[in-house]
Amino acid sequence: VGQVIFNCGSNNDLENELIKILEKKNIKYYSCIKELNIDDNKLYFLNNKDYGNENDNSSVIYTELNNNKFLFMGDAGTQREKDILEKYNLKDIDFLKVGHHGSNTSSSELFINSINPNYSLISVGKNNRYGHPKDSVLDVLKNSKVYRTDLDGSIEIRLNKNGYKIGTCNP
Repeated sequence: VGQVIFNCGSNNDLENELIKILEKKNIKYYSCIKELNIDDNKLYFLNNKDYGNENDNSSVIYTELNNNKFLFMGDAGTQREKDILEKYNLKDIDFLKVGHHGSNTSSSELFINSINPNYSLISVGKNNRYGHPKDSVLDVLKNSKVYRTDLDGSIEIRLNKNGYKIGTCNP
């Protein structure tokens, strides 16, 4: 491991223990960063404050690759979505990684209609005890092509200079 990035917000006991190990091994770590450059690509971390809970403090990342807009929502909830809409101009997202596994605490109608995703990817376990994704979230995503790991298996997006190809591997 070359470096570690922590979310915004207070560190929990596990993170504090990890920091001690990182320091002992001279591994760089960062908290609450705004952007990260990888080769010619930039990842923008849409984190700006401590929300007081782990879900809303999860990293939300925006990037553009080969003229495709990607938004990874982590476990962010509706309040975080509202703050993101107020602070950033996110329109016509090509690929959305749906927040909080399709829980009804995320993916508000206002947020989804504002970012207007072409494709929505939901990482969710088959027959999970939470009943994710919720039908209300799937209804909000009705204008987006939805891929779900519980139904479609792993989801792969391959980008090239001519566009992209989406592949799945059934579970």
